[in-house]
Amino acid sequence: MNMPHFTANPALDRRTMLKGLGVSLALPLLEAMRPAFVRATEPASPRRFVGVMTNMGILPQYFFPETPRRDYALTPYLEILKEHRESLTVFSGVSLPGVDGGHAAEKSFLTGAPGASRGSFKNSVSLDQVMVERAGGETRFPSLTLMVGAEDMSCSWTRSGSMIPPQRSPLKLYQQLFVEDTPQGKADALRRLKEDRSLLDSLRDQTRRLEKSLGAADRERLDQYFSSVRDLEQRLAKSEAWVDRPKPKVGTPAPEETKDRDDLALNERVMFDLIRMAIETDSTRIVTLCLNTGSLIPKTIPGVKTMCHELTHHGGREEKLAELRCIEEAQFRALAEFLTRLGAAKESDRTLLDQTAVLYGTNMGSANAHSNDNLPVLLAGGGFKHGQHLAFDRKKNYPLSNLYVSLLQRIGVEASEFSSGTTTMRGLEMA
Repeated sequence: MNMPHFTANPALDRRTMLKGLGVSLALPLLEAMRPAFVRATEPASPRRFVGVMTNMGILPQYFFPETPRRDYALTPYLEILKEHRESLTVFSGVSLPGVDGGHAAEKSFLTGAPGASRGSFKNSVSLDQVMVERAGGETRFPSLTLMVGAEDMSCSWTRSGSMIPPQRSPLKLYQQLFVEDTPQGKADALRRLKEDRSLLDSLRDQTRRLEKSLGAADRERLDQYFSSVRDLEQRLAKSEAWVDRPKPKVGTPAPEETKDRDDLALNERVMFDLIRMAIETDSTRIVTLCLNTGSLIPKTIPGVKTMCHELTHHGGREEKLAELRCIEEAQFRALAEFLTRLGAAKESDRTLLDQTAVLYGTNMGSANAHSNDNLPVLLAGGGFKHGQHLAFDRKKNYPLSNLYVSLLQRIGVEASEFSSGTTTMRGLEMA
């Protein structure tokens, strides 16, 4: 296909259109479209987001500091992260309004949709996918949806409330990110993309004919549907443009396929390292990772011999608490290593940690009681003023969803609300 030729032009019109395959699409915001004074002041590094949920809770007595603000004393879990104290904020007294149901709340950790335990439950769009709509189109992969564990579970949900299937194989993820497809593989990918676009054309034609016979409320719903179709068409077009572009080369060899799903510590470290590589090569800017530990027996962690889910129902028994603490400390060590590597990677005059907001938390304040209030949550990096414990009322919790509004704004989404969040996070300022 012959593409139009553009010469370097500092005043290139934002309305310039690319025409091909019967589709007209506005160009993305190119460097040449920006005035020189804007280009000079904009940061050279894009903003990123990594959202991590561990679905079996976090023992609150080893996580929450007793004192608020900057002079809080480190707890056992935060001691593991002490190197990053000035790069993270710890939250207490937060939860997602209306989100309950014990384990079922894992579906709503990044959506905030209430009533997950009800049979009629329909999820809403997740935080990361709202980010994708604004910031996901500039990379080969608009987002990555990943998991560690035995059964498929995802933190990412579409606007229609459908779960985005996660990738849980480190080897397949590495191949997806860094191994070139064969010529036949590229041809097959282009064919699938064109088939998807043809399907969208057919669906649009059918619904347009149907529209004439519908009432005002249904026509409004169809307008929302057409908006989603247009978004998907643009994503398909961008995906097509990436097929023939070479993938980045990395010096790290491919990881072995997961042989032991119970080796939680190893599998988390490997997945975190692949996330770091994906961000460092700008293959994606938005990642979610679900740590689905319930049915695992992480015997490779010294002192552990019992299934995680069983341990969370400890009933206060010291031997079970000790085992569970070993598991969670191993998880925090994996997180600390991830943050250290992000902090060591330079991008212009910043680090990847400066540019990447890392949200780490859980859907249950107490897995033993199946409660969904007082959620243990922390945020690292991302260009915020950190080094503090933001302590809210543990009886009348502050909306965690307000933090999601802050994260949307930080990555460049013009949003004043998200789910039950109606403002930005109180006490959390941008650097």
